[in-house]
Amino acid sequence: MPTPIDQEIKLDPKRYIVSKTDAKGIIEYGNDYFVEISGYKESELMGKPHNIVRHPDMPKVAFKLMWERISKGENFVAIVKNMAKDGRYYWVFTEFEPKVDALSNEITGYTAFRKAAPQKAIDAIKPIYKKLLEIEEKGGVEASEKYLKGLLEENKMTYDEFVNDLVGNKGLFKAFFSVMKKLFA
Repeated sequence: MPTPIDQEIKLDPKRYIVSKTDAKGIIEYGNDYFVEISGYKESELMGKPHNIVRHPDMPKVAFKLMWERISKGENFVAIVKNMAKDGRYYWVFTEFEPKVDALSNEITGYTAFRKAAPQKAIDAIKPIYKKLLEIEEKGGVEASEKYLKGLLEENKMTYDEFVNDLVGNKGLFKAFFSVMKKLFA
């Protein structure tokens, strides 16, 4: 894994990143913008676990929640800090969607649709992720999950409401993800 460097890749707000994985999170497809931003060659991404772009600043609890939801066939939204091959980082607002086989009703893969995360959402989530990482270092993922659940309860929000509130303008992102799902169905 590359060494993180404190240099942000500013994403084009008019472009989108799409990737598809199998049921275990192994990359099967990445659009041109995903390849470009990640800094990897397409051949370096295909067949690799999607966590190849995971930034160490991301708390593990975020991915625990993601896998719990998408493995049940539920969509999941998140604000994620990813890391390019050269160690730079980029922030995305992501929606993960499971692909379910119509006959067996089993999950066969996942598609992730990503757009540049709004700066206000990044500014709001950074201290929360930092706190979750500190808690994970001392008490593990279970402790950070309890803290996150407490934070959500205190704010009387579900996780999805919390993320959508951070992103703002829910209608715009909902419309974006709806169009992307149709294009990559």
